[in-house]
Amino acid sequence: MKNKNKFKLYSITKLVVPFVMVSLLFTSCSEESVIELVPFNSVSENVAFQTPALIDLSVTGMYNAAELGNYNGAGARGYIFGSAFIQQGDNRGEDVVNLAAFYQLTYSGTYDATSANNVYYWADGYRLINRANIVIDGVAKAAAAGVISQELANDYIGQAKFFRAITHNELLIHFARPIQDNNGANLGVPYREIPYTNPANIELGLAQGRNTVADCYTKILSDLDDAETLLYSKTKRAGAAQIERISKEAAIAYKTRVYLHMRKWDKVISEGIKLDGKYTMTANPDTPFASNNSNSESIFSIANGATNNPGVNGSLPSMYHPPIPAAANGRGLIAISPIIWRDPSWLADDKRRTEGTMITTGNAGYYPNTKFTNKYKDAVNKTDAAPIIRYAEVSLNMAEAYARSTDVVNGLARLNAVRNRSLADPLTQTYTAASFANNIDLLGAILKERRIEFICEGRRWADITRLQSDPYFPIAGIPGKIANAGFATAAPALVAYALGTPYTGALGVNAFTYDNFKFVWPLPQLELDANPTLRPQQNPGY
Repeated sequence: MKNKNKFKLYSITKLVVPFVMVSLLFTSCSEESVIELVPFNSVSENVAFQTPALIDLSVTGMYNAAELGNYNGAGARGYIFGSAFIQQGDNRGEDVVNLAAFYQLTYSGTYDATSANNVYYWADGYRLINRANIVIDGVAKAAAAGVISQELANDYIGQAKFFRAITHNELLIHFARPIQDNNGANLGVPYREIPYTNPANIELGLAQGRNTVADCYTKILSDLDDAETLLYSKTKRAGAAQIERISKEAAIAYKTRVYLHMRKWDKVISEGIKLDGKYTMTANPDTPFASNNSNSESIFSIANGATNNPGVNGSLPSMYHPPIPAAANGRGLIAISPIIWRDPSWLADDKRRTEGTMITTGNAGYYPNTKFTNKYKDAVNKTDAAPIIRYAEVSLNMAEAYARSTDVVNGLARLNAVRNRSLADPLTQTYTAASFANNIDLLGAILKERRIEFICEGRRWADITRLQSDPYFPIAGIPGKIANAGFATAAPALVAYALGTPYTGALGVNAFTYDNFKFVWPLPQLELDANPTLRPQQNPGY
């Protein structure tokens, strides 16, 4: 934490082309039009890579940028990986209930090209990408000059390429149509691979438009392949750094996610097999959260600390944990939806329902009888890490790939590896081959298990978009949701969350069909105002 706080004094130039480079240092969205290549509180990129210590701080700055972001001039809100991608990914789906106005535009699909949530998703995403590009360029030059060893430089560059890849991927699933639509020929997002720190590069950025979705995936995988080659293994990192710093294993794990979206089942499996024996599912489903910087399952998480976190308006425990007791300081703006809570696939005695461990139920003072996740526990100091990828996801990615490839034996084994540790009686409740008529039935159980296992981890939107037009379990557009603000009084909530039958109650937020233009987020208007190439490439309908 010391380095992260110290980095605020040494952050390298913050420019991101084109919108962010004229807005990053704003105190509001409308002021400032001068590009400042060396901000007053920054060290020039020419200085930042002159000593090993400054280079390490520059690399740490990527993590700081990923953790905090800069929301509308109001400071940290967790954009893009400190918490915001979890909150936005959940609120775009139907398995949570938004309880306030905070995420209402995202939840109800009423955003436009000026909505701050999606504007700063883009802005802080490209800010992080630019930092990564600055690190790649600066570290390569430092190694060539003998400032640091090539081995260390490779590890630093691998970390930067990983951030560049996953940030473009995250932007892609919100601002573009999925790859199965038009075989990836639709417009994706601009894939930016050079640092915007001088006028010549800025001009190149102003001329850059959107890559196609397919091209973005090619570049994402190229960066992840490079990262895998360049990065240190987690075994070369000590203590919490095995989870809180990017490793070779993190690049491999993330590739299983990307290939799953691309429907390349064989590649999901071949990448996942590389991690066999390197991670294990914890015996208790709560352990990756209760011990989030030291467990056998977490592959990569963004660290948060008591003095360095997205704050009361962005941190995970603040948003998800209710003020129960009041001293917990949680705001509880996101609850679990009855839609998934009452799904018959989620057994009533599943350990992931354990009150006080993984679940907190609202009391008379705050949304009585409403169910909240207790995955993020420290609402006082806000130190819960933001999970980027866990081995549970790798296993379920592989389970799905096996099932889709008609391999029931391996698909079942990978599914049970995740599910069984949450069962009250694994001997009688475990799935067997006899539980499923065929591999398609197994696939349905795997997809449902993803919703249960990753509730309130931001994975739902990614699954909604990749399952559009799925041949077996298609999702048509954006599903309908419980009304914004949920159930404010005890009686309706008690009925809504009653187990035994699927939820069939009212849905206050209508479903969106896939052809509705609101299925994808609009490119920010300020981006279009700054970049003439992108103006005609706005998503249709906005």
